[in-house]
Amino acid sequence: MLCLAVTALIAGSADARAQAQAVEGFHWGVATSGFQVEGSNRDSNWKRHVDAAASRGEADPVNDAVDFWNRYEEDVARAADMGVTTFRLSVEWSRIEPEPGRYDEEALRRYDRILASIRAHGMTPMITMVHYVYPGWLVDRGGFLSPDAVEAFGRYAELITERWAGDGTMWVTFNEPLVFFSHELRIGLVGLHQFNDFRGNVVAAHKLGYYAAHRADPNAMVTANEAYLPAFASTTDDLLLGHIRDELDFVGIDYYYGIALDNLTTIRAAWDDFAGVRPQPEGIYEAIVHYATHFPGMPLYIVENGLPTDNGHRGDGIDRGDYLRDTVFWIQRAVADGYPVIGYNHWSLVDNYEWGTYDSRFGLYRVDVLSDPALERRPTSGVEAYRDVIARGGVPEGYRPVLPVGVCSLGTIPDTCLNPVDVHGPLATLAG
Repeated sequence: MLCLAVTALIAGSADARAQAQAVEGFHWGVATSGFQVEGSNRDSNWKRHVDAAASRGEADPVNDAVDFWNRYEEDVARAADMGVTTFRLSVEWSRIEPEPGRYDEEALRRYDRILASIRAHGMTPMITMVHYVYPGWLVDRGGFLSPDAVEAFGRYAELITERWAGDGTMWVTFNEPLVFFSHELRIGLVGLHQFNDFRGNVVAAHKLGYYAAHRADPNAMVTANEAYLPAFASTTDDLLLGHIRDELDFVGIDYYYGIALDNLTTIRAAWDDFAGVRPQPEGIYEAIVHYATHFPGMPLYIVENGLPTDNGHRGDGIDRGDYLRDTVFWIQRAVADGYPVIGYNHWSLVDNYEWGTYDSRFGLYRVDVLSDPALERRPTSGVEAYRDVIARGGVPEGYRPVLPVGVCSLGTIPDTCLNPVDVHGPLATLAG
C-alpha cells in the first residue's frame, strides 16, 4: 500500500534507488509445484494424507493431477509463448529418493529433460527443493521433527544442486516454511507445541540448501519465500526470515490477500474459501514496502501471486486478466518509487491440486481435472493479459486499476488512512 511517509523514507535510500534502476532483465515468471501438477506421485507425507482423506470422501483424489510429468513439453511451450523468462517448479524429493540413500536415475533424467526444455525455450529455472512434500520414509522416521531430517535434506540438496545449478538457475529451499508447519499440523504430523523444534530443523536445512547451491554455483540466487500476512508480517519475519537473513540472496514474497476497513473477507481463507476473498492488488505495494524496510538493500522477488476462482467462477465477477494487470501496475509503481523488485511469478501456469481439492483454480490455463480425461488446457483471460504485459514491460502509462482500492489497510494503519493510495504516480518499465 502506498504510504507517502514510508515511501519517502525508503525511496530516499541510495541503495534502494540504485537497485531499482538496475531492473534490467526483470524476471517475468510462472510457477508450479511438483505434487500439484506432475501426477503419478510417489509415497510422501501428502500422498498418504490425500489418499486416506479421499477414501473417506473428505478430499478429491490427486490422481494424475494435470499430468505435467508427461506433458511438460506443451506446458513449457505455453509459458514461453507468453514471453515468460522464468519458470518456477519444484522437484519432488519423494520421486528422486524413494528409499533412503537410493536415488531414482530415471526420475533424475526426466527432470534433466524438463529443465533442458525450460532452458531451450529461453527461460531460467527457479527450482523449489521442498514445496510442503517429502518422502514417506522420512514420515516414518518422524518427518521434519526426525533427528536425521536435516542431514537427509542436506544430502538431497547436494545432489540436486550439483546436478542442476548454473546457467542462472535460481533456488527456493522451502516454500512458505510457516505455512509448511501449518500444513503438517493439519495432516497430523506435528503438534503446536513442536513449532520451535520444527522451525529449528527447517532453518538448519535451509542453510544447508543455501550453501549447497553456492558451492555448486557461487553466483546462485537462493531464497525461502514468505507469505505476506497483512498486520502480522513483522511477526512472521521474527519467526522465520530473521533466522536466515544471512542466508538469503533475495527476499521471496508470496502475496495473495489484503485486509482493510472496508474489506475483511480475508478471514474466508481460514476455511479455504479462497475465491470468497475480495482481492486487493494494491496490497502488493504494501508488501514490497514492508520487506524493503525490514531487509534494506536486498532484492525482492514476487515468487507467487494469483487470483483464485471456484471452478472458474467468482461471485464478484473479477476477471483474471484485470487482476493481473492491476497487480503489475502496483509493482511498476513500487519500482518507480525506488524499491528493488527484480521479478514476478504468476501462480499458476495451469490449474492444479490445491492440497485436497481441484475446486480452487489459479491457472492461467484452465484444466478440468475431474471431468475431462483429456486434461485440455484452455486459456483464461490471464493468458493474453500476461502476454501483453510482458511484451510492453508492464501496463502502459495512463493505465488505471480496475479493482477498487481498500480503505485504510489494517497492515499499515494509520499511514494508509492519512495518506491514501496514489494511483497517479509514475510507472517504471520492467524490461524482460
